[in-house]
Amino acid sequence: MQDIGIPVKAPKQECADKKCPFHGSLPVRKRTFVGTVVSDAMNNTVVIRRDYHHYVAKYLRYDRRHSHISAHSPPCMEAERGDKVMVAECRPLSKTVSFVVVEKLEKD
Repeated sequence: MQDIGIPVKAPKQECADKKCPFHGSLPVRKRTFVGTVVSDAMNNTVVIRRDYHHYVAKYLRYDRRHSHISAHSPPCMEAERGDKVMVAECRPLSKTVSFVVVEKLEKD
């Protein structure tokens, strides 16, 4: 198990995934955020919903928005639908995946 440079708890089990930041050789970058898993139908990939507020200057108010982001989920994380997870930016792993799940926080 290696230190990935972000203060997160390491997973309890091990995996043999080369794209795992803890047990493989995937370096992560500093951009991280928290989101909720909305889909886990793909193989080793989950879709994260990230909610945020956007300021609308014309009305002097905030707008609620969201975005969906695909992230690689190593087998040691076991991220399922409804889980709250932290994802970190990494190199592009496929056409749509440039993030990896680094910590499983709680279930909504």
